[in-house]
Amino acid sequence: MSERKVIAVVGATGAQGGGLVRAILGDPASGFAARAVTRNVDSAKARELAELGAEVVAADVDDPASLKRAFAGAWGAFCVTFFWEHFSPEKERAQARAMAEAAKGAGLRHVIWSTLEDTRRWVPLDDDRMPTLMDSYKVPHFDAKGESDRIFAELGVPTTFLLTSFYWDNLIHFGMGPKPAGDGSLAFTLPMGSAKLPGIAAEDIGACAYGVFKRGGELIGKTVGIAGEHLTGDEMAAALSNALGTTVRYQAIEPAVYRGLGFPGAEDLGNMFQFKRDFEDDFCGARNLAFSRALHPGLQTFEGWLAANADRIPRG
Repeated sequence: MSERKVIAVVGATGAQGGGLVRAILGDPASGFAARAVTRNVDSAKARELAELGAEVVAADVDDPASLKRAFAGAWGAFCVTFFWEHFSPEKERAQARAMAEAAKGAGLRHVIWSTLEDTRRWVPLDDDRMPTLMDSYKVPHFDAKGESDRIFAELGVPTTFLLTSFYWDNLIHFGMGPKPAGDGSLAFTLPMGSAKLPGIAAEDIGACAYGVFKRGGELIGKTVGIAGEHLTGDEMAAALSNALGTTVRYQAIEPAVYRGLGFPGAEDLGNMFQFKRDFEDDFCGARNLAFSRALHPGLQTFEGWLAANADRIPRG
C-alpha cells in the first residue's frame, strides 16, 4: 500500500467525495489509494468506507491544522466546500484557502478543486439584470468558489479546476422534484425557459475526478467541466414522466418568481438558474459531454439515473 499514490478526499462521506473514494477502491490495480477525510470517523458512512478498504482520517475544513495532518504524506487531494451547510461565501473562501495552504505545505503533486464559475465575470455587480446578493455577489455559492480558484493558482498548487453541474440528486434531496399540479399530473418547475441545463449524477462527479487523476499531469493547470447530459426542462419532464409512470409537465417560470419562493437559498438559486439560462452557450460549452464520458465511461444519462432512483423522488 505504501507504494500507491494516496489521494486525500475531503468530504469523503458526501456525494462528490464518496463517489471518488468508491471509484478508487473499485480499481485496486490502479496504483492509487483512498484516504477518506471526514469530520466524524465514527459515522455510519465513514465506517462503511473503512470496511471497503479506505484509510479514514479525521479533519475539518474549518480547522487548518487538521487539514495539514490529513494531507501529510499524500500524493494528491480532492478539495470541496460545503456552502449549503452555512450559506456563507466568506466561510467558503476561508475553507478553500485552508485546503490550498495544506496542499501546498504537504507538497501534493495533484489537487482537484471542485469549483464553479464566478458569475460576476458575466454579470457585474452594477448590472441590474439580476439582483446583487449579500452586497458582493450575484450567485454566492458560485462566485465564492470561482473567486477561490486564484488562491490555488497564487500558491502554486498543481491544480485541476473541475467545474461541476446540477445534481440530478437535487430532485430527491433539495426539494426540486415534480409537485402535484392539481389535475393528477405533476409539475416540474424551473426558471430556465427553453435553455438546456447541464446535469449529472452526483456520484459521477467523483468518478470523473478519478479520471482526471488517472491522466497524471495532463490536466494540471486546466479548467475542465463535466456533465452527464444537457437537457431542456421539457426533455427532463418527458424522462420523468416515463420513469414515474405519471404525466410530468415542465413549468417554466421567471427567475424573479423563483427568487420569491421564500425557501432558504431561493434568491441564490433563482440567480443561478438565470445565469445558466442567459449564458447557456458559455455554461454548456464549458461542460463537454464527450470529454466527461472519456473521463468516466460509465457516466450515467438522466434516463439511466432515473431508472435507479425514480422511486426515491418525492412527489409531494
